[in-house]
Amino acid sequence: MRTIIEYLFSGANHPTHLVIVKWMWRLTLYGLLFGFLFFVLLSFTNLPSLQQLENPRSELATQILADNGELLGVYAAENRIPITYDSLSPYLVHALIATEDKRYYEHAGIDFEALGRVLFKTVLLQKRSSGGASTITQQLAKLLFTQKPGSGLARVMQKFKEWIIAVRLERKYTKEEILSMYLNKAEFVNNAYGIKAAADTYFSKTPKNLELQEAAMLIGMLQNPSYFNPIRRPELCKKRREIVLNQMVKNGSLTETRYNELRTTDLGIKFRRKSHIDGIATYFREELRQDLKVILASKECQKRSDGTPYDLYRDGLKIYTTIDGEVQRLAERAMIKHMSSLQKAFWNEWRGKDPWNYKGGSDANIPQVPTRQAALENNIRATDRYQVLRDLYLGEITRRIESDAIGEGFFHEDDREIDRMEKENQKAGYLNQLVEEQIIGVNLAAQYRKVMNHQDFPQLLTQWRRLQEVVKRDFRRPVRMKVFTYEPGRNFEKDTVMSPLDSIKYHRMFLQTGILAVEPRSGYVKAWVGGINSKYFQYDHTRISRQVGSTFKPFVYAAAIALNRLSPCYTVYDVQQTIEPGDGDFNLYSRWAPRNFNNEYSGRLINLKEGLRKSKNSVSVQLVKELKSTLPIRTLVHAMGIDSSTRYPNGQYRVPKSPAICLGAADLSVMEMTGAFSTFANNGLYVRPTTVLRIEDKNGKVIYESEIREEQAIQAAPNYVMVELLRYAANISGVKSDVGGKTGTTNDFVDGWFMGMTPNLVVGTWVGGEDRWVHFRSSTYGQGARMAKPFFVEFIRQLESAKDLRFDASKRFYRPPGDLGIELDCSKYTQGGLNLNDPGVGAGKEDQFGDELNN
Repeated sequence: MRTIIEYLFSGANHPTHLVIVKWMWRLTLYGLLFGFLFFVLLSFTNLPSLQQLENPRSELATQILADNGELLGVYAAENRIPITYDSLSPYLVHALIATEDKRYYEHAGIDFEALGRVLFKTVLLQKRSSGGASTITQQLAKLLFTQKPGSGLARVMQKFKEWIIAVRLERKYTKEEILSMYLNKAEFVNNAYGIKAAADTYFSKTPKNLELQEAAMLIGMLQNPSYFNPIRRPELCKKRREIVLNQMVKNGSLTETRYNELRTTDLGIKFRRKSHIDGIATYFREELRQDLKVILASKECQKRSDGTPYDLYRDGLKIYTTIDGEVQRLAERAMIKHMSSLQKAFWNEWRGKDPWNYKGGSDANIPQVPTRQAALENNIRATDRYQVLRDLYLGEITRRIESDAIGEGFFHEDDREIDRMEKENQKAGYLNQLVEEQIIGVNLAAQYRKVMNHQDFPQLLTQWRRLQEVVKRDFRRPVRMKVFTYEPGRNFEKDTVMSPLDSIKYHRMFLQTGILAVEPRSGYVKAWVGGINSKYFQYDHTRISRQVGSTFKPFVYAAAIALNRLSPCYTVYDVQQTIEPGDGDFNLYSRWAPRNFNNEYSGRLINLKEGLRKSKNSVSVQLVKELKSTLPIRTLVHAMGIDSSTRYPNGQYRVPKSPAICLGAADLSVMEMTGAFSTFANNGLYVRPTTVLRIEDKNGKVIYESEIREEQAIQAAPNYVMVELLRYAANISGVKSDVGGKTGTTNDFVDGWFMGMTPNLVVGTWVGGEDRWVHFRSSTYGQGARMAKPFFVEFIRQLESAKDLRFDASKRFYRPPGDLGIELDCSKYTQGGLNLNDPGVGAGKEDQFGDELNN
């Protein structure tokens, strides 16, 4: 041995080939030594201990709790039920081994033969199709103990760690245990985590009862579950299943005859999407999920011992929310009662008509028929049914074009790219127009042209046109399905026969709502209703911006009262008011003269109480004229939680600087409006609405706690004047509570609002269509007084009659002590030396509907 070592490390004076051999031996020995030391050092890094291997980290669900500790729901990373090896079909085992690791029973975690093949074919010969060398045990190690790395070096280091973990797993567990652990840990998309959930989701079976072709399909999905999604890409999934079956033939676990029988059979999917949105406050829980991600990453929230944020899905947190379970139930119950009744009236108004085709309407926000048809087309393309057809006709060719010319991920599932390229192909210059309108960028337009120059582009257009023909036919063919319904005793759904297109229209025709109930003194959100049914309508409407109409007028009145110390008895003439260019600080280029609803004016004096109650535009315009600027209004609402400094991408302010603000020409959310109105109910103090009381870790340690922060938005005296005005404007009877409020309706009855308040709760309610062209056609039901206000009345009545609730109907709004300095008694009020002892004098004929936004 000494002679060999001396020879290998001796000097030159040898023939060339001997020198080469010598250096090869040197590299081999050094490599082995380096590799040994490298793995020894790597084994001392942050790899799982033997105890962790015996008990892989359990993922503890986070609990969402109401203010009294009632469990509202949980956040979990996965809906996973582990099973043992005995519960697996033999077909699953044979398919998995044949496809992923044919020498599974021969290695101890690392397949050196496969590794050598990859090094030789992939690294040296640059063959991409040489396959991988990752064993089932290594894949389990990756799933259990490592996260997706960033850089190339990190990926290499992870691979080495996986080898070490795989070897340890092989020592600790039997081959059968490793197989079951891997299948339990695998993800199969569509909310199917683990093999038990996958078998149930796709075939309504247990893993033990899966047929051979069913097992092969599920194993085939493991390569890329999103890509081989049997719901959206059944043909691609079928081809992948054929590869798995062929691998089983090669591995000796399937005969050629049986393979030929199964290779072209249908997938036999019996899909049942698992939904875990049960119970109350479903919309709230989904919105809270987004808020918690921000809170856990914030400075105010403590971090884990390693300095990283807590994991919402795995760390077993307890989220104590402000939601009152009983108040939430009453809100949902009152919502269903009101919305189901309103929907009947809506169906009656639209009987025999189609919102996607009708012509008319004065609001510029309602798009023309072609735009509405395009929106309907996008609704079609978002369905699973369309995506199945899309993959059949476009999947192969789009993937080929991406591979050859443009890169993966260029084509979106809504097919906007093909739409645009076809229009450019029909008439040159369309893409340039999109660039000029800043709809697309120059680089994207260049990518479109690159695809259009591809040799397969004509075939792409041919397949695209075939797809459109098939979709048009398929979406008009009646099929059996379940749809949403308000009909009693059906759990809000019913079986019916309907075409997919009619189903889309049917569901888009349901009026939606956004409701928030906030405790004014604390800002605690007690009830949150984001829509009519979270299973069929996932979009939450409490934070979306919709035009607020006359619900904004109280802010105009409040600014005028606070600055000019106006009495509710202060009068103005009910005539068309005009603001000319050069008036005040409005920066108008042309005269602005908005009309009252139906262009009706009494021509007489009307006081602020009547002006707000009847929502007279003439009064609001006169008040903003006297303010000489919209700045006082924008400043006030900013102090009340409505950010007036925000701009849209086009440069326009979200809360406009124009005088149209006094008529409600702003798009705001239920959350913002409810927070702002809470200021009136809280003696002029603004408290930001909050939904989280505190967060505890799994051991009960408080890691986050919210604070109540009050800001004086409006002084107490003018604020109480506004309370008096809102009491009068609400015009509600049949309840015991002290109530104030304001309705709001926008042009063409697109949006209906009611902002209602009591000393206990402030309730904001919006009602409208998901699409702005889905709305009532007349004021009979289309005004806020009919669309939104009845919910508030019903909700308050239920709160007052409910037992064991902390709702005090005898409580009254706070009145500051002493003289307010503003006269509230109109019999004593004087204006310009005149005693106006008739508060309603000259009011004229009362408007049947006065809160329409008229610009």
